[in-house]
Amino acid sequence: MTFIYRHPLEDFITGFEAEPNPHHLAVLKRPTVISVMVHAGFEADVAKALQALPDVSCRFAGPGEWLLVSSTAGADSLLRDVAELGAEKVSALDQSDGRVVLRIVGPRVRQILEKCVALDLHPDEFAIGRATNAQCCHVAANLARSAENTFEIMVMRSYAGFVFEELVEMGREFAMTTGFAD
Repeated sequence: MTFIYRHPLEDFITGFEAEPNPHHLAVLKRPTVISVMVHAGFEADVAKALQALPDVSCRFAGPGEWLLVSSTAGADSLLRDVAELGAEKVSALDQSDGRVVLRIVGPRVRQILEKCVALDLHPDEFAIGRATNAQCCHVAANLARSAENTFEIMVMRSYAGFVFEELVEMGREFAMTTGFAD
């Protein structure tokens, strides 16, 4: 039996503008997401090794837990890389089909996110490369700052439509556009 992959937000994006404005909400089409749990005592070594992986964003998700996100590396490849660290140190699980990653960009992105995230997003407090678990639009999410005016929000697939619609509403004031990321 052959299954056809269909992104959970395909119907939400239909009908929106194709050309992005300065404020834009992009949906990553098929990112690889790996959940990594580190066994007690190995946190520092494993964190350093995970952050050294090429083409991978290593995001803090809790004590001894990280989320690896990549738009280029496949799940099998990342799982092999993590397995090379040793089964006594770390466990990993592919979460790619269960998570949706939304990238929001723009010069006023903090003002948009402040409407639905109860965090201090000032650059001095939430530096580039920082990630944390938080409530976004009343939904559990992982929020990461990936560039100067760019944040990525990762939510469970079943909540993606709700969070997407809420973020679109929050960005309406800035004429925010939406679409799939290239």
